[in-house]
Amino acid sequence: MAKRGGFPGGGMPGNMSNLMKQAQRMQRQMEEGQKELETKEFTAAAGGGAVEVTVNGKKEIVSVKLSEEVVDPEDIEMLQDLIVAATNEALRQAEEAGAALMGNLTGGFGGGFPF
Repeated sequence: MAKRGGFPGGGMPGNMSNLMKQAQRMQRQMEEGQKELETKEFTAAAGGGAVEVTVNGKKEIVSVKLSEEVVDPEDIEMLQDLIVAATNEALRQAEEAGAALMGNLTGGFGGGFPF
């Protein structure tokens, strides 16, 4: 007579335990990777280096450097545009680094769970 309920062959509880261990290990790796990412800095320039913006892995602006020749009271709009361009590029670099970290950690799952 077949048993009611349970798992055929008794294999599922062990597999679930292994899956939980893998998930915990992945969570630790993600936390460590996130901490490491937050300490990194990403710098981008615009206007041939006239404006340089640095952001950290938390996507916070760390510094803005301007060369003297770009500070023209007659053309504030150009300076604003260069700051925006450099900031967006630095943030894009930080975002790419975060996505690469997640891709490395979840590569075995292909973006989802295998069930």
